[in-house]
Amino acid sequence: MSVLPDLHLHYVEACQNLSQPENPFIARVLQEADKNDEIRSTKGITLKLAGNNHLVPVPRVTDDDLGVLVSVLGQAAFVTGLDLAYNLLTDAGAKTMATFLQENSTLHYLNLMFNDIGTSGAELIAGALHSNQSLVYLRMTGNKIGNQGGMFFASMLKINSALEKLDLGDCDVGLQCLIATAIALTQNKSLKAINLNRPLLPSQQEETTVHIARMLRSNSSLVELHLGKHEMKNFGVKRLCEALYENSSLRYLDLSCNNIICDGVEFLGELLKRNQTLEILDLSANRIEDVGAIYLSEALATRNRTLQALSIVSNNITGKGLVALAQAMHSNMTLSHIYIWGNKIDRSTCVAFSELMAVGRLQPGCTDVAPYEVDGEVLLAEQSHGLAKHRYWSPRCAAVAPGAANASLEIVPVSEY
Repeated sequence: MSVLPDLHLHYVEACQNLSQPENPFIARVLQEADKNDEIRSTKGITLKLAGNNHLVPVPRVTDDDLGVLVSVLGQAAFVTGLDLAYNLLTDAGAKTMATFLQENSTLHYLNLMFNDIGTSGAELIAGALHSNQSLVYLRMTGNKIGNQGGMFFASMLKINSALEKLDLGDCDVGLQCLIATAIALTQNKSLKAINLNRPLLPSQQEETTVHIARMLRSNSSLVELHLGKHEMKNFGVKRLCEALYENSSLRYLDLSCNNIICDGVEFLGELLKRNQTLEILDLSANRIEDVGAIYLSEALATRNRTLQALSIVSNNITGKGLVALAQAMHSNMTLSHIYIWGNKIDRSTCVAFSELMAVGRLQPGCTDVAPYEVDGEVLLAEQSHGLAKHRYWSPRCAAVAPGAANASLEIVPVSEY
């Protein structure tokens, strides 16, 4: 049975009982939560205890602080989300959290990104998810759990049937972890989104991409897949495209920061002509150049009517390729978000994209450039929009509309609640 508001009072009492000094940051957040009208709703509330994103520095949450906090939350079923990103939690804190997950049946969202949790902490948390059936969204981003820590999560995916979103980006996972995860996802029917960005790979043979492609042929539940910084080349892109001809569920494909050139984009262009499900494609920080941009524009102008967001940021594209994409948007009315900054923007690009915005075909919040005029000449300025806008940082207030294609792990309809 859930205890009604008074989280702060219970926290003060718990600190006294456990002889632990109060953390003023936790105390303030709990006081704010007590005043939250949604505390009585069926949706529940998320306690936002992230250690970053504060105008005034706050005392970050430690392992000892977490021990007191979970003793309070154990009787607070209305707390369904917990954001502990950018704090000072170690493997000891992971042990506390693992125990809490084994006993708690109401927490749906847990964000532990960029703490100091290692391999043993990953083992404990993954082990707790063998039995936990309430957690839907877990972020472990930036914790150096290593290849072995990632293996524990791969094993968990063979057992857990509740988790829908898992973020293991920037966790130093390796070859064996990626292969084991791909194998697990051939059987797992519940996971909808996974971030595997920036693994540590020992070779250039793209074995992991081959295994992930094989998984995509049989997986029918995965909606969102992040494969940034995998050192992927044209061979890997070809294997993914061949698999996606048979896949009808994936809607968001992130191939940013790889080694893809125009030959690889030719395969993606052919995929876009035939695929009827892909909605977001992130090719940021590759080297597709004008030839690759033209492959994409031809597919978008003639055949594809499902892609809604495209990022080609920093791809060494000149005005020729960028104008071709702008022209494709005049005939393709489905593509609503396009991000182009970091390329070789010339006068023709400025005119083409300012015209798109002038006629209302491209909305200001759906691209990363904004037109302005100097001495009668149209130029483009950069805006802070993009597919990865809130991947590592989330505003304390709701700054983007639900479903907007500008944040990592956002297309899957599972909120932080």
